[in-house]
Amino acid sequence: MNSGLSQVSLSAIDEERFGITTAKAPCVTLDALPFIMNFCHVNNVTLLIARTLTSDLPVAQAMEREGFNLMDTLVYYACDLKKIPIASSTGDVLLRDIMPGEEEKVRIIAAEAFHGYFGHYHADPRLDRTKCDETYASWAVRSCLSHEVADQVLVAELEKDIVGFISLRLNNPEEEEGMLNCVAPKVQKKGIYPQVLIAGMHWGMSNGAKRMIISTQITNISVQKVWTHLGFEPSHSYYTFHKWFEK
Repeated sequence: MNSGLSQVSLSAIDEERFGITTAKAPCVTLDALPFIMNFCHVNNVTLLIARTLTSDLPVAQAMEREGFNLMDTLVYYACDLKKIPIASSTGDVLLRDIMPGEEEKVRIIAAEAFHGYFGHYHADPRLDRTKCDETYASWAVRSCLSHEVADQVLVAELEKDIVGFISLRLNNPEEEEGMLNCVAPKVQKKGIYPQVLIAGMHWGMSNGAKRMIISTQITNISVQKVWTHLGFEPSHSYYTFHKWFEK
């Protein structure tokens, strides 16, 4: 089997949102790069979104020579759930499973919290700003409705109002991943976000996970401070590149 075959695929959701044929390559290697480039040409791809480990500089440099542009750096943190004590949530915030019909509230919170958030979509000046904002709101809704996106969504409720959420996925029997997570702008810096993370950690432990990973852009310092306070440590990181194929 070609080494690149499992490393690139068309992205229907990005094509629907931006109106261009888009492909994604989640972890480019030097051996797979020629196959990925050929895949894009054969499939008439306009935009390729590709990541490579920051520790693999020869790949990043080869991608730059092919006209890829750096858009962001995604840093992962990890926490050993079996070794690090997890404090119980306190205060007036109720952390619970999402209930049917609450996905619209989650969508609104994601839209507000991630408005203008400078991820790889927003970093690309060729993509529409409004549609870039929609990526996070759409991700939030899909997390609520599809187990292909997330296994569980927990919400934070304050005075009977949902003010935050975290989507969670079991990557394997021992590893949990915190996917999309945020609190509404109106309640930020009030200690709610750490409680959301703690609830997510408890969920992982209750489902047998020994380790939790979570990721963000390297420039998002504030959440990284929260994570380290809760016992997370830097694990690994990726460069995100965009490659536009001129027609």
